[in-house]
Amino acid sequence: MAFGPSALRGAGDTLPGEIDYRLARRARVADYRKGHLSRQDVCDAQSELLRNAVQCSDRTRRRCPICKDNDLVLVTYVFGPRLPGSGRCITSKAELARLAQKPGNFAAYVVEVCTACRWNHLDRTYLLNPARA
Repeated sequence: MAFGPSALRGAGDTLPGEIDYRLARRARVADYRKGHLSRQDVCDAQSELLRNAVQCSDRTRRRCPICKDNDLVLVTYVFGPRLPGSGRCITSKAELARLAQKPGNFAAYVVEVCTACRWNHLDRTYLLNPARA
């Protein structure tokens, strides 16, 4: 049996150039559960992120690892040329597709958020058009 990237669980689910932050997430949740971090340390979403989570997010079926009562939502921000320094919050898949067609290097950052307890964590990052990078 050969061992390679395809043998890893979830390896086929990623985009080229994608960075997945599952291990960092697990470590943070574990630190919270061990008492090394307070709830205020891990549930600290800023008001703008919460607003975007309510208005511009994609729902998931993943439960919040902190409150365990609510499903998480994913908020996507894109950074690149001719965009604000704080990035652009993506409101639709069509908007993401349009940005991917523009010239320049655009990076997407996907943040998971619980709107009830304010948990937030970087889920993954990826290039919109890795062939151009």
